[in-house]
Amino acid sequence: MLIRRPSDLRPSEITSPELFHGRRRFLQGALAAGAAAAFGLPAVASAGEKLPNVVKSPYRVDEPLTPYDAVTEYNNFYELGTGKDDPQRNAARLKPKPWTVEIAGACEQPGRVGFDDLIAGLALEERVYRHRCVEAWSMVVPWVGVPLGQVLAKYKPLSSAKYVAFTTLMDPQQFPGQRLPVLEWPYREGLRMDEALHPLTILAVGVYGEVLPNQNGAPLRLVVPWKYGFKGIKSIVKIEFVEHEPRTSWNIAAPDEYGFYANVNPAVDHPRWSQKRERRIGDWLKRDTLAFNGYGEQVAALYSGMDLRKSF
Repeated sequence: MLIRRPSDLRPSEITSPELFHGRRRFLQGALAAGAAAAFGLPAVASAGEKLPNVVKSPYRVDEPLTPYDAVTEYNNFYELGTGKDDPQRNAARLKPKPWTVEIAGACEQPGRVGFDDLIAGLALEERVYRHRCVEAWSMVVPWVGVPLGQVLAKYKPLSSAKYVAFTTLMDPQQFPGQRLPVLEWPYREGLRMDEALHPLTILAVGVYGEVLPNQNGAPLRLVVPWKYGFKGIKSIVKIEFVEHEPRTSWNIAAPDEYGFYANVNPAVDHPRWSQKRERRIGDWLKRDTLAFNGYGEQVAALYSGMDLRKSF
């Protein structure tokens, strides 16, 4: 199998799904080093260390969970490397505590807030969501987090705020992948305000009941289950309320391949592979891709009247 160096990658490329089988032994026994986000846990959590007082949310799919090892060892996190196992290997570089997030833009209470204060007063919920990568592989992940809408409400967005923009930490010492011109750094993502406020959208701080591992975006990442995984920006340091559609990293790199909305849509193929079918991690056979990743009943109304072939 040809393994290309990061410097050989086109800025528009993510690993093809055909490389899925040979890239990594998914079910190894070693656990990745975790990163404490809050609650007095140490900066690097040991295997089995749990988040306290997690509530089981009714927002959960009744499907087999993807094994913990696969969830934490098969990742796209280009800041830590372009290979699927690079994030796990380089995870110790990231220092997620202490962590500060800037709240900016069109809101009544902008400023800088520590991670603990950002989610203070909000119940941690376990949400079992399907996770669909644009590369046509998928997982079922038990995230732990808080509804994004409840976080945003604390800062009282103004009526002029039509979108929410997010930015990842920029630090090539912690993120060696940022030394490579794979993307325009730092990583940026965004949601329309109604998407951000939707009850399915969460900020995740954990997985499998444990603190979020560095390679999964510690200490804070976005999870929007009806969208492709690249919308799930990791290691967030800025949340900004904006009037106009924000620029987003993969859309900047290849606007014909990665749209702003990035809703899972089997009717709109990626230019280099079909989106009609997907391979669930751990399975050998492919399955049909579900529109909106199976969450259409909850979210399709957000896009009423839109041409989702153009607004992809």
